[in-house]
Order: sequence, then C-alpha cells, then structure tokens
Amino acid sequence: MSLVLDSPVTSPPASKRHGRGFWAVAGTFLVAMAYSTVPAPLFPLYVAREGFSTFAITVVFAAFAVGVVVSIVLAGHISDWAGRKTVLIPALGLEIVSALLFLTSTSLPVLVVARVINGLGVGMIAATATAYLYDLHTRHRPGASTRRFEIVSTAANIGGLGIGALISGALAQYAPSPLSTPYVVLGVLLVVSIAAVALTPETVSRQRVRYRPQRISADHGDRGGYLAAGAGAFAAFAVFGVFTSVSPGFVAGELHHPSRLLAGLVVFLVFGGAALAQTVTGGLSVTARRRLGLGGQAIGVLLVVAGMYATSFPLFLVGGAIAGVGAGVQFKASIGAVTAMAAPARRGEALASLFFIAYLGLSVPSLSIGLATRFLAPVTVMTWFAGVLLVLLAGVAALSRRAR
Repeated sequence: MSLVLDSPVTSPPASKRHGRGFWAVAGTFLVAMAYSTVPAPLFPLYVAREGFSTFAITVVFAAFAVGVVVSIVLAGHISDWAGRKTVLIPALGLEIVSALLFLTSTSLPVLVVARVINGLGVGMIAATATAYLYDLHTRHRPGASTRRFEIVSTAANIGGLGIGALISGALAQYAPSPLSTPYVVLGVLLVVSIAAVALTPETVSRQRVRYRPQRISADHGDRGGYLAAGAGAFAAFAVFGVFTSVSPGFVAGELHHPSRLLAGLVVFLVFGGAALAQTVTGGLSVTARRRLGLGGQAIGVLLVVAGMYATSFPLFLVGGAIAGVGAGVQFKASIGAVTAMAAPARRGEALASLFFIAYLGLSVPSLSIGLATRFLAPVTVMTWFAGVLLVLLAGVAALSRRAR
C-alpha cells in the first residue's frame, strides 16, 4: 500500500500542501540551476578586468564540475534516509555562500573556490530536488501519470541552466554593476527559495543508516550498452561544457559581438533546445532518441565551426541550438538505457556512475580547449574539437548497434 494511503498527510488539506510544495520545489530547482550559469555571459568581463586567459576561464568553469562530482559521490544519495529538506536547505545555503564570494572579489582563486562551492551545492540539489518533486507529485496526485513530474523536472533542471545565462546576460548588459547585479538578484531568489522549501512538507521519514559514499561502477547489465550510454553522456555534456565556458569568449572575440545579452542568449538556446527536445521526445524509443541525438550533435557542431569560419553569428547560433537539441536527446537516451539495464537494487548506483562520466565530459573537453587556445587560433581549436566529437559520436553509434 502506498504512503499516500497510509499516512495522515493524505487528507485534502495535506494534498493541497503537497501540490503547492511541488511548485515551490520546482521553482527552487529552477533558481538553483539558473544560478549555476550566471557566470557564463560574464566571463568576457572577467577577462577584460583581470586579463584572464581562456584557459583560466575554463579552469574556473571546470571547478564547478569538480564540485558537482564530489557532491554526487559524497552527498547526492543521503536525502533518501536523512530527509529531502535536511539536504536541500543546506545545499541552497552553499549556493548563497558561492554568490557572496563572487561579490567579494574577481581574483582567480576566489572565483575557483566560489565555483567549487557552487558545484557542491548543485550536486546535492539536482538529485534531491528531483526525488523531492517525484515524492510531492505522487502524494498530490496518487495514481496519476508521472508525465507532469517528468516535464517539470526537466524544465527546471536543463531549462534553468539556460534561463540563468539569459537573465545574467540581460542584467550585465542593461543593469548597473554587471559583475555584481546578477549575483545579487539570484542570491535574493535563493534566499526566497530556502523559505519556500522550509514551508514545504517533508516526504521522507528520517532513518538511522550507516553512511557510505555513493559507489561508482560500470558493471551494470550489458557492459557494451553501458559503455555506449556513458560515451553518449560524455559527448552530450562536452557540448554543454564548451558552450557554457568558452562560447561567450568566441562570440565576443572571433565573431565580434561583445554584447553580454547575446552571450547569454547562446547559452540559453543550447540549454533551452536541450530541455525542449527532452520534453517532446518522451514517446520515442531509446534507439530513436539515440539516432536523433547523434545526428543533432553532429550537424550542430559542424554548423558552429562553419559559423566561426564564415564569421557568421546567426550560423553559429543555429548550430548551437541544434547541437543543444542533439545533446539533450542524447543524454535522455543514455538515462533511459541505463535505467532499463540496471538491476532495481543498483539503479541509483548506475545513474550516479553515469552522471560521474557526464561531468567528466563537462570539464575535460573545456579544459583541453582552453589550454589549446594558448597555442592555436580559436577557430582551429574548435575544428579539432568538432573532429574529436564526431569520432566519439561514431563510436557511440557503433557501440549502441552492437549492444542492440
């Protein structure tokens, strides 16, 4: 029998509270993810003020991925027994600490620490908020389809990443103090989010469980299938990482569009396309999603490189949007494949391992591109990135075919 039927919180008032809590947590999830992309359109400003190289900017960006990976391994799973609010509220507090650090200094060490703390918070929030949304949805609408949960959680997670960059770019373009105002605005929203979560009913009964870090393993069902899913996730997040970390610099430098709003728009289109694609392809099979994702990423990255060679911002923008669609569908295919192949008792472990691989894809290619731009022209570096990505996508296609 479900908790909804057994628990005293199943009365109509409690059900309404869970309904309101669902939207409160969804808004909190969106704000938290939006905050994590606030620095993206601001990177050219940091370069102008502090003289950072592209490599230094990618180090700041990669610090975020490091924080996320550490958090996923150490704390991403503890809300299952410690309680959703017990994890979510402190994680939001870490995001506020990160924003305060960004407000205090523009030096490289402070930016790196701020991004690590940002990543630590996001690693806890992503897993906990997703589980919390599922709990609240099922208590508010017992027996109903999970379609609402899937759409809202995807929009808050991936869509939030795009919205954060767009808001940050607009504030940096039109509001005073461009390196401060975006952090103040999102910081205030994070404080409001803590209050909203505090008023939301808890959905987990706290238990005493012996703590252990999340196990990371690739031994789940079909090894070839898991390897294909992991490589697909790596490729998808490589696209996300490149557009979040170095594309604003490319737009300002190589394409001669220094507008912070345009830099935010590029990131928004990539993540917005990914969120929209994940939502509308829910009825497709894993195989169909994989093909669509592979094709979208391949075509998109080729258009991006073509846009850089032709110094065409519209072509670069279209390529980014298509690449984002491909990456979003590709990652959803990887999630679907791993969920299907993993044993129920080890599904959390299998997904944690997949996210571990994905966040390596978020950081390693970006760092490599940042380092390469110290010796080669950005257009040449992006051409090499496109070539390596196409080889990786071909490998994903071959592994997927063999797994089927």
